[in-house]
Amino acid sequence: MGIDPGTNILGFGIVRVDAAGKPSFVDMGVVDLRKIDSPYDKLEVIHEKVGALCDLHHPDDLAIESPFYAKNAQVPFKLGRAQGAAMIAGLSRGVQIYEYAPRKAKMAICGNGAASKEQVSLIVQRTLGIKIANKYLDATDALALAMCHFYQLSSPLASASASTSWEKFVASNPERIKK
Repeated sequence: MGIDPGTNILGFGIVRVDAAGKPSFVDMGVVDLRKIDSPYDKLEVIHEKVGALCDLHHPDDLAIESPFYAKNAQVPFKLGRAQGAAMIAGLSRGVQIYEYAPRKAKMAICGNGAASKEQVSLIVQRTLGIKIANKYLDATDALALAMCHFYQLSSPLASASASTSWEKFVASNPERIKK
C-alpha cells in the first residue's frame, strides 16, 4: 500500500504482487479532508480511513512519502502529523512501514526525481495497464510510492543497500574491528 499523506487531500494506492513477482493494480483513491475544519478531526479521519483500508486489503507493507523541505515551515509539520496518523493506523495492524522521499519515488517510476505529478501518473498508468483521471494525481502518487517500494524490494541491490547499520557491518566484518 502506498500513502501520499496530506491534511487536505490524502492519496492511497494498493498494488498486489503475484507469486511470479508481477505487480497489479488493486485499488486507489483520495480522502478529501478540505471540508473538515479542525486539524485534529482531520488526523482522526486519516487514522480511521487508513485503518479501514488496512482492514480491507491486509497489506504487508505501507510505503509512505517522507516529509520534505518547504518554504513555509508549517507545511512539513502538518504533513508529518498526517503521516504519523497513517503510520499508526498501519502499525496497529501489524503492517511494516517504509518511508520514501518524493524524489526517490519519482526517480523509481520516471527515472527523473523532478518529474511532475502528471508524468508520474502517466508512467504508473502505463506500468499497471490502467486508466486514471487526472483528478486523482494524489492517488497516482500513492501508487508510485507502492511501486517504488516494490522496486526497492525486488532490486538485486536492495539487500546490499539495506546493510547500512553499524550493527550489521560489525556482525558481517568482525575481523575489521580493532580491540
